[in-house]
Amino acid sequence: MHDSQEYCADSKILGRKTWNPAESRVELVPNEIVIGRGQAAIMQLAHWHMQIELNYVFAGALTYEMSGREFSVEAGELALFWGGLPHRLSDCETGTLLEAIHLPLSMYFRLRLPEEIRDALMQGSVLVSKPRLREDREVFRRIGEYLRSDDAKRVQHAGEELILRIERIVFDEFDLVGPNDGTAVAPDPSVNEKVRRMLDFLVENFQDDLTTTLIASAANLHPKYAMSVFKRATGITLNEYIQLLRLNYAQAMLLRGADNILHIATESGFGSLSNFNRCFRKHTGLSPSQFRSMAL
Repeated sequence: MHDSQEYCADSKILGRKTWNPAESRVELVPNEIVIGRGQAAIMQLAHWHMQIELNYVFAGALTYEMSGREFSVEAGELALFWGGLPHRLSDCETGTLLEAIHLPLSMYFRLRLPEEIRDALMQGSVLVSKPRLREDREVFRRIGEYLRSDDAKRVQHAGEELILRIERIVFDEFDLVGPNDGTAVAPDPSVNEKVRRMLDFLVENFQDDLTTTLIASAANLHPKYAMSVFKRATGITLNEYIQLLRLNYAQAMLLRGADNILHIATESGFGSLSNFNRCFRKHTGLSPSQFRSMAL
């Protein structure tokens, strides 16, 4: 499945745009491909989502802030990073045009990337391709067109082409920007399907009370082994991933409505308002109320 959003009403209008967080849908569908094409928009507020994000810049240049650092992507380059860390598009040249594609983690685990690159991405590094390949402009135009179509075969073809293009990044010059503490180790390919099953189960059930036994059973694994496999594959624990899913859902509710904070905490799966406030502030540096007031 896929979802589509536009970054502006008319990508031909010159001038720097401002991102409207209330129009973002990527936070609502963590297990789908979400695509967005248009003129780059400055983000006054950082956001996060549970997908791997790929940006291809057709024209201009843009700068992101993430984890206390900046990275830039210029025309003809593409950048790949884990969206679970708060990030924002902080600057761009006038008229910068891009295609942003957000891939669910279950799809990310299909990628045959070198172990050190997969580890680094899950730890917060950013992969930026340096060669500006002439054919990429047509490749990403076609991928975007196919993903937006109602033809299931075209959508499937675009997904396969996208995976191959990402895998091909490592054959050319690239920069790997940012931290990698080396704690994550890519799992053996034979257990990737187990990890995907746990990811799918968590996306569907994160609002409920969950136990390691229940999560492990979705992949037919022993609970202790499930925790070990998940941490090696993603670089975070099962509990940390569940918390990220809940924070992601809460973020979407804060951006879209006037529900009181207690209701949002409960609907997101947090056991108490105090725990929700503590986790939200730790992840964003803001209280839920401050985050909403800045976004609206």
